[in-house]
Amino acid sequence: MSDTARTAPHLTVMTVNIHKGFTTFNRKFILPELRDAVRKVGADVVFMQEVLGTHEPNGKKIADWPEAPHYEFLADSIWPQFAYGRNTVYPRGCHGNAVMSKFPILSHRNHDVSVPGKENKASPEKRGLLHCVLDVPGHPQQVHVVCVHLGLAENHRQQQLDLLCKITHSEVPADAPLIVAGDFNDWRRRAHDILWRDAGLREIFVTAYGESAKTFPAVFPLLSLDRIYVRNCSVHLPVVLPRKPWAHLSDHAPLAAEIHL
Repeated sequence: MSDTARTAPHLTVMTVNIHKGFTTFNRKFILPELRDAVRKVGADVVFMQEVLGTHEPNGKKIADWPEAPHYEFLADSIWPQFAYGRNTVYPRGCHGNAVMSKFPILSHRNHDVSVPGKENKASPEKRGLLHCVLDVPGHPQQVHVVCVHLGLAENHRQQQLDLLCKITHSEVPADAPLIVAGDFNDWRRRAHDILWRDAGLREIFVTAYGESAKTFPAVFPLLSLDRIYVRNCSVHLPVVLPRKPWAHLSDHAPLAAEIHL
């Protein structure tokens, strides 16, 4: 690592799809256990997908269901700043993406990138990009982060990636540090070339190790669905978090890395 990289301000990031706080197939509610595991990672900024905002029926029948929205329960006293982007709304609740930060969140905006078509007709699941602007001590520029959850259909992802690229130009200064992380559902690994060509974003595992990390299913990862991309910053030692305890807590293996601004 260069002397410049050693002295540059840095932050640690983590991304995880929390599956609404339930184990695979919704067998058990494990949000309190998941909160403990996220705390132990100690990331400065946490990107989360499939986060419940409210859900009245479960709140009445599950004993340890938190009164607060799940992103507030997870943030608790560790991450004083958080932002939530509601993607899917149903009669008694909602879920979406969330960002938890130890640094001030100056502003945030949720972009609805749902694409009409078969996926939306078959499921109430919608898709969003949550863009937050952070004030990181010791760094003169604002740091931009985008929490991503893309669609299952290939043609939907292509359109969503195009929208993501446009946002990185229209809302993010060309020289500002940018971190994009989340669940891309890009099992064919086609996002790398698109995001590099059209947005100047590098995938951190590809840069460090030559290929993106396998994260799904967490118990025996075969597919590279979860990603972290950066622009105008460097990365030190990106890792896939270990199976124990994560294979029990999520069907996606979480990723973490140290980002140098």
